Amino acid sequence: MGLFDFLRGVKRPETGTPVSPRVELEQRLLALNNAQVPFAVTPSAESDLAASWKIVDASWYEIFAKAGLEKSHTLLLRLDESKHEARALEEASTVAWEAGVPRLTISIEKTRGRTLGSKEFGTGYAFKGVNPLDFGQVYNYRFNVSEMKDPIIKTVTDSGWTYVPVTSKGRVKR
Repeated sequence: MGLFDFLRGVKRPETGTPVSPRVELEQRLLALNNAQVPFAVTPSAESDLAASWKIVDASWYEIFAKAGLEKSHTLLLRLDESKHEARALEEASTVAWEAGVPRLTISIEKTRGRTLGSKEFGTGYAFKGVNPLDFGQVYNYRFNVSEMKDPIIKTVTDSGWTYVPVTSKGRVKR
């Protein structure tokens, strides 16, 4: 790997790795979905695929909501079969809300480009009911962008393709 690739975050397959067809790579990326991971890879209207945190998924929503998690991270992927490149654009959002009677305030901050790393974790304990002895953990979550990116990058490079981070939405559009 050259210095330019390193600085751009490009990940190339090992020499001699057989190149999989686009359809097979797409199937492998979609196969990353399972109940144990807090992200989902889905077909996208904006690009070929999108990987994002399962914040609205019923099984994960309660964890994120209890923790007051306000971050979202999406990875848009464009699979270019002619170059055997998976171009990736990261979008991060922060949402803050304040509910009160009679108002609701929402603010949104969004960034695009390449994330070098982002980690957040938390555990909360509280009384779970009226019984003072009913005290315990009410949430435990982690938000680590690498938990989403690393399996995707590995799947791409194990399929003989190159993972190429980009900073423009035009580079991942269908």
